Amino acid sequence: MLFHRRRLIKLSILAIAAGILALSGSFSHAQDAPTDSSIFESINRVQISVDTSWVLLTGFLVFFMQAGFAMLESGFVRQTGAVNALTENLFDAGITALIFWAVGFGVAFGADNGSGLFGTDNFFLSGAITFSGGEVIYAGDRLNTLTLFFFQFAFAATASTIATGAMAERTDFLGDIIYSGLSASLVYPIVVHWIWGGGWLFTRGFLDFAGSTVVHTVGGVMALVGAYMLGPRVGRVFGQPPPGHNLGMATLGGMILWFGWYGFNTGSTFGTGDTGLMGLVAVNTTLSAAGGMVVAVLFVYARKSYWDLGFTINGSLAGLVAITAGCAFVSPSSAVLIGLVAGIIVVLACDLVESLKIDDPVNAFAVHGACGIFGTLALGLFAQPELTSGSGGLLMGGGMDLLIIQATGVISVIIFVVIASVIMFGLLRSIGRLRYAGEAEDLTVDAAEHQASIWPDVWDETEHPDADPGRTMVQ
Repeated sequence: MLFHRRRLIKLSILAIAAGILALSGSFSHAQDAPTDSSIFESINRVQISVDTSWVLLTGFLVFFMQAGFAMLESGFVRQTGAVNALTENLFDAGITALIFWAVGFGVAFGADNGSGLFGTDNFFLSGAITFSGGEVIYAGDRLNTLTLFFFQFAFAATASTIATGAMAERTDFLGDIIYSGLSASLVYPIVVHWIWGGGWLFTRGFLDFAGSTVVHTVGGVMALVGAYMLGPRVGRVFGQPPPGHNLGMATLGGMILWFGWYGFNTGSTFGTGDTGLMGLVAVNTTLSAAGGMVVAVLFVYARKSYWDLGFTINGSLAGLVAITAGCAFVSPSSAVLIGLVAGIIVVLACDLVESLKIDDPVNAFAVHGACGIFGTLALGLFAQPELTSGSGGLLMGGGMDLLIIQATGVISVIIFVVIASVIMFGLLRSIGRLRYAGEAEDLTVDAAEHQASIWPDVWDETEHPDADPGRTMVQ
């Protein structure tokens, strides 16, 4: 009721303003007196312009998250793999843009002829813009297709980047290009179609507002499979993870990601018409991130008696990932609870991955996979019926229906991504393009793949005492 009252007031103000402007013009142009329909048409055009500007602006923030991932991952890996991490993050964004334009967007949002599995048209954005009779026609309703493509491209780039962190320091660069292209063209877009493109999970009422499943579970599961099939880094001792070479870079990356997440979540409102919803999403995003960070740090301190910067960063990201699905569907108090639980899950998931002897340098699965799964399922517990326009969560009096739908979606996506990832990485391994050779790995990935070092005036002889440090310097 409050929302409708605010909406009415907003429309009334706009109508009055438009009326005053039109009335002032009528003194000199009496023949152009406005009608009711023309006033509301003007208001509608203004609203569309504001909504489009908002989606583009938030899309810019989501794209800026690529810088956050680059800083985070390069800071968390050893210095001998930092150039590789930076190059992969930047290059992945370019590859994803081209592949998502050519194929991925059509698979994600094209018509599926009732199958509910994947789209089959609008490849190369063929239907987004037409030129006819001297006029330019942009496809789309309130948001044109080009704006939607840009916003969704930024999401697609995020999904493929998640896997690069888990596979850092030992992935063949050409292999990275290939799997990023396959992710942007098929793996990620198919899941998008299921959930956001009108596919079979969407029609069953599955909820994922901004991507805990679509982006983070997909990226996290792909990362886990890739790290497992790659094998650990040379000299990796499980139980004693090698420290990141620059926690300052990692911290900056984490803060950029938190900042960019406001575009990630609030941009998914796709407009500014409901200011209350925008505020709710921003507040829930903040509270969950804060809860995840605080609990993760305290949990680690209780176990190890020191304040861990790495989990300060990843704890906040855990809360952000977990609330992404439900930021528009839960109350602020529920957002805090989701963040608190995510802060514990990320620590335990890191322990689990380490115990399985899977080398994940940036804890990508723990942050994105485990917390993405939890955040999606948490909607089945905490969703407010008034915010979902349907059944609420189990703990909110909504019964088991939504929880079952959420679990069905999560399990289906995990199975699909695991199968697709095994095939994709298996094919790369079969042609020798999954793990870099690097002269039998006597040289680090930065030296072998890039002929560079992030710190060319520093060489750690304890890493590879037989290697030529000159090979790592920019000549």
